[in-house]
Amino acid sequence: MKRVLFPALISAAALLAVAPAFADQALATSKNCMACHAVDKKLVGPAFKDVAAKYKSDKTAADKLAVKVIKGGSGAWGAVPMPANPQVNDAEAKKLVAWVLSQK
Repeated sequence: MKRVLFPALISAAALLAVAPAFADQALATSKNCMACHAVDKKLVGPAFKDVAAKYKSDKTAADKLAVKVIKGGSGAWGAVPMPANPQVNDAEAKKLVAWVLSQK
């Protein structure tokens, strides 16, 4: 019994440790962010890891980026503009930005 229970507990703990990352990536996927972005490579838009690195020391980044998620923007990463995403509400935008800024 102990041989079966211990690996099951380890697996459950590992899943709980990564669950928030998957939940926020799931939100990013459901809001079509992943159509233009990836966590670790540039697609149409910058990699989320690059966004996190760029804004690492900017204390106002979370608020600015949450607005950009909803309203769109241009010029920060080149000529291709980021379109507005009206399907994202304020709370979701803040959650998405917090997740993006946590990428390493």
